[in-house]
Amino acid sequence: MSGVVSDPDALPGLEEMPGLVRTVRTPEFAGVTFHEVMARSALNHVPASSDSPFDWTVNPYRGCTHACVYCFARRTHSYLDLDTGVDFDSEIVVKVNVAEVLARELGRPSWGREPVALGTNTDPYQRAEGRYRLMPGIIEAFAGSGTPFSVLTKGTTLRRDLPLLARAGERVPVTLGVSLAVLDEDLHATLEPGTPSPRARLELVRSIRAAGLPCQVLVAPVLPHLTDSDEDLERVVGAVAEAGATSASVMALHLRPGAREWFLRWLGREHPELAEPYAELYRGGSYVLKSYASDLAERVRPVLRRHGLDRATGWRRPSQVRRTG
Repeated sequence: MSGVVSDPDALPGLEEMPGLVRTVRTPEFAGVTFHEVMARSALNHVPASSDSPFDWTVNPYRGCTHACVYCFARRTHSYLDLDTGVDFDSEIVVKVNVAEVLARELGRPSWGREPVALGTNTDPYQRAEGRYRLMPGIIEAFAGSGTPFSVLTKGTTLRRDLPLLARAGERVPVTLGVSLAVLDEDLHATLEPGTPSPRARLELVRSIRAAGLPCQVLVAPVLPHLTDSDEDLERVVGAVAEAGATSASVMALHLRPGAREWFLRWLGREHPELAEPYAELYRGGSYVLKSYASDLAERVRPVLRRHGLDRATGWRRPSQVRRTG
């Protein structure tokens, strides 16, 4: 379908645009509005200045029903004249033609088959994927073009695509990662209210490994004064190892604009006694003080080594390889 389609319920600024824009609400997703758009491009080139390990990403969705209060991608919703809080959690942009556009871009003679990452912004296996099923076409596009790819997710919907991912892994390098911030069920319920439980994500790790695929686990974000004790770190890394993960990495909380305001509002409501300590730890901006980050890395290193999860993971960006020689 082409041409200009008018939809008075569409996102601000998208009431009229080339291609289809349709707004969908369904009882299955109470309180959630889907904005279906026809994407003009699928591959996103990551600026060289970024600390991302990838040069290329694909994001089938904008916004995320996981509703993680700390999500650093929240700021991107402000570009749509939507707020970075409730709107980010409930106004979901769906690129319904992303697989077709991606296949076309990957088929260009100029494409160098560099690794592409999914899940670096919003989760490609959030609940919306159960409705829209965008990932099977995306996986096929990568495998068919000989393009390595990785997926980082909290969504157990990935289990649906494990046979397809295993077949893709026979043709191109495939790296799967599961993000797991906390094991405490009560903390999880307020911190990540729309995500599968910690137990369900550990089961996802087991399923990925049973399918014959490697599975990295990103233990992040570690929350200062809430999930950063030696006992907390030992418990979560031990659980990840017991689930069969092939490697793990641990990262402290980042508080970028958009996420910072939403997280600090949550902190003031749930743990007001930590408002001042967090103001001190993040007085320099989005990242925790270097002294804290160094201490965390020093404490977690032997834990990862003890559980056999300290192996190097992922790719380095070709641009980073060139810079570092």
